[in-house]
Amino acid sequence: MQPLRGIGLKVASVLIFIVMSSMIKATADTIPPGEAVFFRSLLAMPVILVWLASRRELATGLRARNPLGHVWRGLMGTCAMGCGFAGLGYLPLPEVTAIGYAAPLLVVIFAAMFLGEQVRAFRISAVVLGLVGVLIVLSPRLSVATGGMLDHAEAFGAMVVLAGAVFSALAQTFVRKLVETEQISAIVFYFSLTGTLLALCTLPFGWVVPDARDLALLVGAGILGGCAQILLTSSYRYADASVIAPFEYASMLFALLIGYFVFA
Repeated sequence: MQPLRGIGLKVASVLIFIVMSSMIKATADTIPPGEAVFFRSLLAMPVILVWLASRRELATGLRARNPLGHVWRGLMGTCAMGCGFAGLGYLPLPEVTAIGYAAPLLVVIFAAMFLGEQVRAFRISAVVLGLVGVLIVLSPRLSVATGGMLDHAEAFGAMVVLAGAVFSALAQTFVRKLVETEQISAIVFYFSLTGTLLALCTLPFGWVVPDARDLALLVGAGILGGCAQILLTSSYRYADASVIAPFEYASMLFALLIGYFVFA
């Protein structure tokens, strides 16, 4: 294990994912979430293939020893992505990011439950405090249920993002297990392939032809998503999931800056 290297890769992936999310949010008024997932997943695959070719691993990099594991990881990851993209249409980027912080907290729990990772008392305390923080962020959005002033769309958006956080935590837990037997390139490629195929199922539900601006943003999001996915998956080879997960919080700084300068 090389935890510092794993942490560095995680932080780099977080930065790129936030830029990608800002691109998706910029298209949220016109592009359905399923269509956004399709472009994000489809255009990540050429990035992975180029990366493999540069490492001269194109012939061997996509071998899968655990096909079912890839299917489950792809299903959980695609559900997480779809929920996250849908939430961007209802809530500001920093708020989506804050609610999404439930994911790294849940990773610590799932890693202990399903992978047998040892979780010490201070990590458990951090998880409890973190979940309280997520509930504080959620409470104004859910106050509509108790007579609050916020509309049902915002409450729905908050719950969708929270569901995405659960799926994301499950996906990251699957990744931590898969890296023990699978190559990073295979994990990322088959996730993107699964996402592309699942997103196609949403085609009958109102896809649109993107204009030049939206198309450029979707292409950029797909390419950046592929790069970030490689970095994120690589990080789990060098450190335990419960060590890496808390560094997801670096995304709040990036989200606040982008939210202020781009969407303010």
